Amino acid sequence: MSRLPIKFLFACGFVFTLLTSTAIADNDPSASISTFLSRHWQRPLQHQGEAPVSFPALEVSLDPRACGTCHPQQLQDWQGSLHAHAMGPGLLGQLMDMNPADRAEHQACLHCHAPLAEQADEVVTWLSGGETGISPEGSVPNGPLYNQGLICAGCHLRNYQIHGPHRNKALPPSPPLNENAHQPHNGWQPQDAFESSVFCAACHQFEADGYALNGKLLENTFEEWKASPQAKEGKSCQSCHMPDRRHLWRGIHDKATVLSGVRISLDGVETNNEKVRGILTLTNTEVGHRFPTYVTPRVVMEAIQLDSLNQQIPVTRQVQIVARQVSLDLSRELFDTRLAPGETAHLDYQAPLHPDTQSILFRIQIEPDTFYRDFYRATLNSGSSDKGAETLRLALQNAEASVYTLFRRDIQLELNSEP
Repeated sequence: MSRLPIKFLFACGFVFTLLTSTAIADNDPSASISTFLSRHWQRPLQHQGEAPVSFPALEVSLDPRACGTCHPQQLQDWQGSLHAHAMGPGLLGQLMDMNPADRAEHQACLHCHAPLAEQADEVVTWLSGGETGISPEGSVPNGPLYNQGLICAGCHLRNYQIHGPHRNKALPPSPPLNENAHQPHNGWQPQDAFESSVFCAACHQFEADGYALNGKLLENTFEEWKASPQAKEGKSCQSCHMPDRRHLWRGIHDKATVLSGVRISLDGVETNNEKVRGILTLTNTEVGHRFPTYVTPRVVMEAIQLDSLNQQIPVTRQVQIVARQVSLDLSRELFDTRLAPGETAHLDYQAPLHPDTQSILFRIQIEPDTFYRDFYRATLNSGSSDKGAETLRLALQNAEASVYTLFRRDIQLELNSEP
């Protein structure tokens, strides 16, 4: 596969385009939100600068583990999230084949996956073969930041000023502070934007003139949400992906999250000595955007007959794919069968009974990383990756391992015996 300019832009993640304050204001009437976000997400982000002299070492550090000293639950949640693994082997393997000095090419990935200027500096040092400032054992952790992905500071810190949502009303009132006491981070600046879906659009939405296929943006999650019943009900991205303000961001990779957003049914199962039938349905009930939203995942609805050893009989297999499938070079959309909120996919299985059949399997498989899997495989087979090949092989293994079964039902056949 040839190395197209868009290769890194896509496979490292979706391209960020700065939302203008006008575009934000169209969605949210609050001028304060639009003004704040247009400033907060200006790319590339600027260096934090000099920390206030009153800050202790923990508050100077940009490392999430320093934040976890006072925010252990948030750290624990984040460590298990995809945000913490945003700089995974698939992205790192591609960065390794880039020019160490080409910061613009790095930013095609880093602006969402590791957006801090300090992280970008570390990437240059790493690619140049130098050290990245790993802290000595026992000291306050302050690096390397680049391989920790979207860290706390990426969303919450600008110029050593902490920004976040308003205080959780479910918490008891905080005790009054001595006016002479040092407030952590010199206090924080509460912003309505942190509870608005527009905040997430910074990395989950192309602008109207962004890269598109067949008239549809490759990254359109925010606009999909805006058109959903959930948006009309006032349910934000955070409502599902950050319940109770948990820093989990669970989505397509998490079975429980997917099951909470869809309805599955199996009806009309009939068997006799000549044929078998069953109707498997999948409905997008609460996802709040298209299911799945990106071109990376694939949902496979399938039915297949099994023999006495519980082995699949390939000639009896029928499938319904729910996905937006595009070519690996991103030049063509092959098909789009994704489900908008309220839509249903059907697999109406009708097939002759195979002589060896003892049961029939109905199943729904979730493949969260199908595009990445195929992309890594094609890149490795082409030999176009040099330094990053070993890391891409690990990424391929991870993508293959992310597949899971969302639904499975085995129907034992009750056949009439010959008289």
